Amino acid sequence: MSSYPLRVAVVGAGPAGLYAAEALVKGHDDVVVDLIDRLPTPYGLVRYGVAPDHQKIKSVTRVYERTGNHERVRFLGNVEYGRDITHEELRAHYHAVIYSVGAASDRNLDIPGEQLSGSHSATEFVAWYNGHPDYVDCRFPLNATAVAVIGLGNVAVDVTRILAKSVAELELTDIADHALPALADSNVEDIYMLGRRGPAQGKFTTKELRELGELVNADIVVDPADMTLDEASTKLLEESRAASKNVEILRSFSEKPLEGKPRRVHLRFLVSPVEILGDTAVEAIVLERNRLEERDGGYLAAVGTGEREVVPAQLVLRSVGYRGVPLPGVPFDDKSGTIPHELGRVLDAPGGVPIPGAYVAGWIKRGPTGVIGTNKADAMETVGTLLEDDLPAIDPEKASPEAIDRLLEARGVRVFTFDHWRALDEVELTAGEEQGRPRVKVTTVRAMLEQAGLAP
Repeated sequence: MSSYPLRVAVVGAGPAGLYAAEALVKGHDDVVVDLIDRLPTPYGLVRYGVAPDHQKIKSVTRVYERTGNHERVRFLGNVEYGRDITHEELRAHYHAVIYSVGAASDRNLDIPGEQLSGSHSATEFVAWYNGHPDYVDCRFPLNATAVAVIGLGNVAVDVTRILAKSVAELELTDIADHALPALADSNVEDIYMLGRRGPAQGKFTTKELRELGELVNADIVVDPADMTLDEASTKLLEESRAASKNVEILRSFSEKPLEGKPRRVHLRFLVSPVEILGDTAVEAIVLERNRLEERDGGYLAAVGTGEREVVPAQLVLRSVGYRGVPLPGVPFDDKSGTIPHELGRVLDAPGGVPIPGAYVAGWIKRGPTGVIGTNKADAMETVGTLLEDDLPAIDPEKASPEAIDRLLEARGVRVFTFDHWRALDEVELTAGEEQGRPRVKVTTVRAMLEQAGLAP
């Protein structure tokens, strides 16, 4: 390299990006990092994905705050990759770029009726009630009496729990202000969580599942017949402590008498949605009964039996997985929905050769798997690879913070710094303290920029 210090741009200031920035500057005095995010606020999924009633999980932001405050880390918020700055420009101003943009889209069900009004991704609903600026104007038919949640992962459990809780419970959280009155007027009585495989194959964690049983506003309904396991599922319980514990909890749900609470959460297994019914809006969902069939490697596939039933529902929320989206100027593996890589080095194509100075971390690297903490080891692997490599030299005139500042200023970009974020954070926390809540979120980019004195 022709110039020091080593300059690295990290695109995406969520968990993976912040862990990457931490690993880059920790013990490496010759590395400086610019964290770039299209939103003014950092922390990504922790701010906009973690459920508002899960404040303990959000405490990880204390670690991220130390990284954001580090003297060799800058936060450049409100800077959109592909619009305000390109791959080529990043490569010209930094020795290396790490893409850590997560998985921004959802997998579809690919069934008839999926595009009807009232059919949404769970991600939209989560982002809406968490105050993500892109989703504040979303509308959901909460006048529905029945909701179908497709999926048996933690996100499905989260949206089910939020729908089942009373407003008295939710108003003590940092749920977005616009979501509270909408949920207060909710007519929801029945929430169906639908899984294509059996109780032993649920993707929820034991902690999340147990929380459902603690709902004060909703009974949990599990058909005892669904708890009769096939031989392969029974064997799985012997091999997996988590699966065994989950089935134990589900059995306890199936044996517990209903208490007549205002809402009911129905956990259904071995069913797949095959059609959503309605003229212009969702009216019901057609489910096909499945059986489990063991495949090579022991995987238990859900196979339709042809037996069908219709479940009334006026709102459908699919939670069947996330998917990455292509970035301008960066290779993409459409099959996996990720950026092709080798130990974090971006490849020019799946199975191809590394692109010098380009790296990837987080969900856009490995797919949407693991928990928030999983991103730390993932990011450290990428950073270890980066620091081992011979990186391309850059023009000394462009190898400075001022050079990138001038480029963004010339384009009229109003950069939201970590100082701006700290001030906004204090405003939100103070407003929350006054209301007996963790925080009251500012939910539009304009309001964030106004708070920082950056609004046009």
